[in-house]
Amino acid sequence: MRHLIDKKHFGRSGSHRKAMFRNMVTSLLEIEKITTTEAKAKELRRIAERMITLGKGASLAHRRKALAYVRTKGVVAKLFDELAARYKDRPGGYTRIYKLGVRHGDNAPMAVVELVDRNEAALPKKRVRRVAEKQEA
Repeated sequence: MRHLIDKKHFGRSGSHRKAMFRNMVTSLLEIEKITTTEAKAKELRRIAERMITLGKGASLAHRRKALAYVRTKGVVAKLFDELAARYKDRPGGYTRIYKLGVRHGDNAPMAVVELVDRNEAALPKKRVRRVAEKQEA
């Protein structure tokens, strides 16, 4: 029985796991949609919702706690300015998980994690590198 086991370990050391989720939370808050495995998506949801709740409390202590976890200052600014205003009336449930099926290589169940009520027009566009631009540089 799994008594008093707080989270999954994903076959990684504690520092590797913490770094992985810090990167994933930063990417999710910046891009507002990422693709990962289902197990990681469920664990990521816990952390991301805590960060958005921190963003709703607009004190300096909350901002410092978010800065201690999120990698970039620009994402923290977005969290406290844009995302906190977007979710001010929502008491929780800021993320949504869609199941995609299985990954081709290892048959791992995949999922998409996204923020609810996201504005797709305001999101950064994917940059496509073209072969001609790559050869010129």
